[in-house]
Amino acid sequence: MSGRFRIERVATEGKFALDGGEWNVDNNIWLIGDDTDVVIVDAAHTAQAIIDEVGGRHVNAVICTHGHNDHVTVAPELAERLYAPVLLHPENIVLLTCWPSDSDRDDVLWKMSHPDAKYWHLEDEQRIAIAGTEIQVIHSPGHSPGSVCLYPREAGILFSGDTLLSGGPGATGRSYSDFPTIIGSIRDRLFALPEETLVHTGHGEETTIGTEAPHLSEWIAQGQ
Repeated sequence: MSGRFRIERVATEGKFALDGGEWNVDNNIWLIGDDTDVVIVDAAHTAQAIIDEVGGRHVNAVICTHGHNDHVTVAPELAERLYAPVLLHPENIVLLTCWPSDSDRDDVLWKMSHPDAKYWHLEDEQRIAIAGTEIQVIHSPGHSPGSVCLYPREAGILFSGDTLLSGGPGATGRSYSDFPTIIGSIRDRLFALPEETLVHTGHGEETTIGTEAPHLSEWIAQGQ
């Protein structure tokens, strides 16, 4: 792993829209890389704030942890302005097509399916090279069918999107989410990681695998 390897956080705020409702949300966007190259994790609300943090570095990819609008809204703009591919698990397509705004949906789908955009290339166990290390893709459905977490093993960090948050699993009360599925993803995939793994979430504060794992049975009881 490169000695210049670092992780940066950009916070943005905006609207999460699904099932005919809208909610104000704060999102974490993560930059993984070094002084030269970087990948962007999620593309929420405001492109310019993300671009400012990138600086003059080359963006290898914009990786979206899932297809809810607050994680992909500015992905096409980032792709166009930073000449970067957008990577998203294909099982997120159902979320893109159920956005309340047809014009926004069609614009995103058109731009993401452009021949220059390497779209639908995010798969379970895929490895993405950056800054002298590799990011492992972990398919973690439940919050959405195509949710993924990103795990640069050498750094001991997990980028959990909305699969695991500080204090419990991501929300499963809306369309295309499922509580038993997200519990299975967390139990079988995420809690298999070392306890000291630092978890950078899609919303809110960071946590660790060791902090969250003892509460699994409580979450299951609450969700029944």
